[in-house]
Amino acid sequence: MGILVVTFSDSRIAVSQVNTSLEKTVTHNGSALRGLIVTMRLKQWLKNGFIFLPLLFDVKLLNLLYLARTLAGFALLCLASSVVYIINDLADIEKDRRHPTKRYRPLASGQLAPGVALAGALVLTLITLPLSFVLNTTFGLIVAAYLVLQLAYSFFLKHMIILDVLTVSAGFVLRVAAGVALVDVVRFSPWLYVLTTLLALFLSFGKRRHELLLLKEEANSHRASLEEYNLPLLDEMMSVVTATTVVAYSLYTFSAENLPKNHTMMLTIPFVLYGIFRYLYLIHVRGEGGAPDEVVLRDRPMQITLLLWGLSVFLILYPDEIAALLSR
Repeated sequence: MGILVVTFSDSRIAVSQVNTSLEKTVTHNGSALRGLIVTMRLKQWLKNGFIFLPLLFDVKLLNLLYLARTLAGFALLCLASSVVYIINDLADIEKDRRHPTKRYRPLASGQLAPGVALAGALVLTLITLPLSFVLNTTFGLIVAAYLVLQLAYSFFLKHMIILDVLTVSAGFVLRVAAGVALVDVVRFSPWLYVLTTLLALFLSFGKRRHELLLLKEEANSHRASLEEYNLPLLDEMMSVVTATTVVAYSLYTFSAENLPKNHTMMLTIPFVLYGIFRYLYLIHVRGEGGAPDEVVLRDRPMQITLLLWGLSVFLILYPDEIAALLSR
């Protein structure tokens, strides 16, 4: 009987050890998966919304075929951008550990192992690129170019003054070009490429300004290009870009050939003015601007402005479609 008791006790200990090991494995895997999802930056997928501009301005938003293709393109762009975010965090893991907020990112904090992150980036790439070419050859080439450009940014272009923000702007232009590739454009104006570039520069300068204020004397240790920037320079460049954006959008509203001849698109100018001024207020008074996507998701006046702008553009560009819907 004594031997049986000891054997039973040893069995319980062995089972307990197996259960504990399984729990640790499940917990570790769950933590790694959560860390990978956080590193994919789902909130920043909002930036890929620029792919919908050709669909909206080419008056094909209600075309189910083009809408479905653009939605598919948006999903693939989101995966491609997540690959870039993962690689960027892998490249900056040591610098992020010295950053007051980025040190809590999964890779910098140790929640996510570099090997797991690299494997995740590889899997996402193997999914995204083939599907992009299946959707549309030109779209696939644009996604590939986007990945190459952003990876170059992650490893060396982001450390070069002015070229860093120009590269970010090019990424936004490629997002718009990706949307153009998925829509047989007829009315989409080249002006919108110019406006996308200017808006991206405006947001990038605001982000650099926020980083300088946040990191102060430690700015150079996080990004080499920040040593070359200073607040007066950034404020002056933001002033130039702000004025240019307002003028370019105003010129677009009454000179683009594909817009209504009654110049009603000019009615949307106040929304653009308010949106820009509101963002400047958030940067200079509230000390925000480090993550434009988070500003949009958090600031209610900005959300209302974007909604009213989009609604006004829809009402101006889609009168026939609206009349057809109302007559049913």
